Amino acid sequence: MTVFLKWVARVLGILAILAVCIGLWKREEITRLLAVNSLFSQAKIVRNFSNMDQAFLTTMLPRAVDDPAPFPIGTRAVMPPSVADWIEDRSVTSLVVLKDGAIVTEDYFLGTKPTDLRINWSVSKSYLSILFGILLDEGTIASIDDPVVTYAPSLAGSAYAKASIKDVLQMSSGVTFDEDYLDQSSDINKMGRVLALGGSMDDFTAGLTQSEATPGERWQYVSIDTHVIGMIIRGATGRTIADLLTEKVIGPLGLEADPYYLTDGYGVAFVLGGLNTTTRDNARFGQMIAQGGLWEGQQIVPSIWINDSTRPSAKTEPDAFGYGYQWWIPAGSTDGQFMARGIYGQYIYIDMPRNVVIATHGADRKFRDNGVSEKNTAIFRAIAESLD
Repeated sequence: MTVFLKWVARVLGILAILAVCIGLWKREEITRLLAVNSLFSQAKIVRNFSNMDQAFLTTMLPRAVDDPAPFPIGTRAVMPPSVADWIEDRSVTSLVVLKDGAIVTEDYFLGTKPTDLRINWSVSKSYLSILFGILLDEGTIASIDDPVVTYAPSLAGSAYAKASIKDVLQMSSGVTFDEDYLDQSSDINKMGRVLALGGSMDDFTAGLTQSEATPGERWQYVSIDTHVIGMIIRGATGRTIADLLTEKVIGPLGLEADPYYLTDGYGVAFVLGGLNTTTRDNARFGQMIAQGGLWEGQQIVPSIWINDSTRPSAKTEPDAFGYGYQWWIPAGSTDGQFMARGIYGQYIYIDMPRNVVIATHGADRKFRDNGVSEKNTAIFRAIAESLD
């Protein structure tokens, strides 16, 4: 019996050591998974959105210049009376307003700072659209009518097998994908766990085999379409999105802070929502777009791409938000009024005729409530019109 008990003790000891080793080995993955589960909690959301690099794998996008030219500062604008209540109601964390390329409003709330690199969520999609337009103009990608699988052959057995590049640019791929952020079993949350645990976003995308519509038949917002755009770009160039965006956009713009992407376990940028920037740098990006892609004498983005990508070309419902190539066009907009939009209150609103750019970050846990997007748009329009 004594010998048996000694063996039992040894086995238990070995199992305990193995458990500790496995726990240490998987500690980072477990930490990231826990971070995903509490990412949007009321107590942590503001801090989390400024510190995403503490919980996820990331890759830096270094600026080309160490001492970028600062924005000119204009006369501080008086905001419409409704703006103060909107800031509080929508848990806005920062607001930067440009008029004619000069800062006329810059404020930070809920303990955030000008230097915070905030998660952009789906505002990141519009950055990727701009990179795509540059590569299209350079001839690296031949046509938006090319099949997706021409550049991303690993998707040949997936729901994207018959989709064109235009289909994914317009969110009209027809792929079955549940984007319910509040449902833990939804596709968008499954994708989040893949990211947190260091899995492969490419493999996850290739595993989507169900369709609910023929590609190009109708519009349905599914974020995974943007990952496919990233796969197309990587397939066409043999380079990472981070390297390309740094070379083609980040460097020429001379951002004030080094952005970073969240990545999966294979270093692939989370292009559909993982770009982290300062609010002021988002405003700088927006001002370049408002100027037709021109920045300090350099044509960074072809003006024709900006025109094409920011008009409502997708088959959205009448009287609803329009959609272009990864840009939103609010209902009732005139030419040159459009925006990048992300969950929880991230925006870059551009009014080209007025030369107004509005960049916000937020932590709005009620962003899905009825009418919120329309109210946000109304505020942006009110601010732009007040600057006439």
